[in-house]
Amino acid sequence: MSETDPIAFPGGRAFAARAAVPQTRMPAASSVSFNRSELNEILKVYGRMVAAGEWRDYAIDALREKAVFSVFRRASEAPLYRIEKNPRLARRQGAYSVVSTTGLILKRGHDLARVLGAIDKRLRLVDA
Repeated sequence: MSETDPIAFPGGRAFAARAAVPQTRMPAASSVSFNRSELNEILKVYGRMVAAGEWRDYAIDALREKAVFSVFRRASEAPLYRIEKNPRLARRQGAYSVVSTTGLILKRGHDLARVLGAIDKRLRLVDA
């Protein structure tokens, strides 16, 4: 059997190797995602909260309009917080936002570290 001979399949159909129609690939839809430095900032806060025993799971979604980092107390529940990156809002209100379970936007801004301050519960020095 040579490469030019058709391959016979059960059912009577034949497939010739050279007569195959080339498949055209559809361009992948571009999606928004977090870059390495943004994920580093988010995972710093996430790591502190996991160490404190408050958070246990997370999920990352890269959608066409925005990227979402969801934080869960338990994997079977709705997310406690969603950290969203929406580049369409970058020039207006800021690309980053923290959204609560009820959909309330806790903080929105241009700087991710400041936006994450809304959910970061570090020990702070208090004047007495």
